[in-house]
Amino acid sequence: MRTPGRWWRHKTTPEKVETYTRWSFHFFAVMEFFSVGFTSVAPLGIRLGSAAMLVVAVHAGLCFVTVSRAIDWTRGRRPQPTGLMWTLAAVTAAIAAAAIGLAEHGPDREGVDTAAGGVFGVILIFGPGIIALGVRSRRRAFGIAGAFAAGTWGVTSALGAPALTALFTALIVLIGGVFIAFTAVFSVWLLNAVYELDEARETRARLAVAEERLRFGRDLHDVMGRNLAVIALKSELAVQLAQRGRPEAVTQMVEVQRLAQESQREVREVVRGYREADLGSELAGAQGVLAAAGIDCTVGGATAAGLPAAVQSALGWVVREAATNVLRHGDARRCAVRLRVLEGRVVLSVENDGVSEPGPESGTRPSGSGLAGLRERLAEIDGTLEAGPAGRGLFRLTAEIPLPSQSGPAGAVPAVVAARSVSEVTP
Repeated sequence: MRTPGRWWRHKTTPEKVETYTRWSFHFFAVMEFFSVGFTSVAPLGIRLGSAAMLVVAVHAGLCFVTVSRAIDWTRGRRPQPTGLMWTLAAVTAAIAAAAIGLAEHGPDREGVDTAAGGVFGVILIFGPGIIALGVRSRRRAFGIAGAFAAGTWGVTSALGAPALTALFTALIVLIGGVFIAFTAVFSVWLLNAVYELDEARETRARLAVAEERLRFGRDLHDVMGRNLAVIALKSELAVQLAQRGRPEAVTQMVEVQRLAQESQREVREVVRGYREADLGSELAGAQGVLAAAGIDCTVGGATAAGLPAAVQSALGWVVREAATNVLRHGDARRCAVRLRVLEGRVVLSVENDGVSEPGPESGTRPSGSGLAGLRERLAEIDGTLEAGPAGRGLFRLTAEIPLPSQSGPAGAVPAVVAARSVSEVTP
């Protein structure tokens, strides 16, 4: 069972802002009930006070539902709740009129006028502000508050209230309604802006991937374009020579074979350059990505400088896979990466506090194909990989690689380590 903290951490930043906005306006409805509904029982008596509390509760419930429907409409998930907004406006006006009637014709008891005035003011302030969530135009949002204020002035004046009193009451309703409406308009604008920024960030990431693919394609074209053109010409020439029985056809095919082998070598070099993982860059990248996800990541121990290229490449893949697992599995808040260069070996450990809940058949998080691919990659240079819970809610991944001085000459490290497919380590 997830704790509230984990439920919150699993949300993206736009989802967090939406949840905060939604519950802020829900709190207005709750505050309305407890500030004037619940407190009306004592001054109005049990029967009349219970009726007033029930009426305010109905209004607060309508506000609660309107907030949810209006924010869903803002995000394009529902149609505009026009009927619900008109219902809330009508109920708001009816309750305000009933509050005035209660003040004029209710029991002649101390506190009745105060309770009725509280219901009147709070209802007329919160109602228009909540309705403003369901309109797009700022003028309409503020116009709703102005319309309720004008209605307040008209009704109080018609009931014989002094002009100054009617004007003061309408001014209070106008200021309060405009403030709540402004809060609603600003909150909706901020929510939409956060979602648009998040979409822009995703678009930028996709464009970066597309640009990298184009660059990779251009590199392959530069490497292969000329050679393939020459191979095609020489193959055509060899065919013509062979058809004429000329011995030069063999020479041309030998040249084609040489060009094909040369092209194969150049393509491997290009691919190797894309697939090799630099340990220093991977450490910095993992720290930045985890920090962006709200995970405190610390990197300590020895530096990657001076380690053999093959060792750095293998450990770079370990860091990349570990960072991916921290993001995709568990609910980590902290992650610690430590690199140690011991006698004849290099040890990299990645530890986080995001152990998933144990399942019915296993007490550890499921391991995907990414860890299996890493073990195969490390095994080719006599390295080992261990991963599993480390006690007290911790999960630790440890990679150990012997240095070439003890496992063999540097050239004996298989070059295929740096050229394996990225898909092999994707969980």
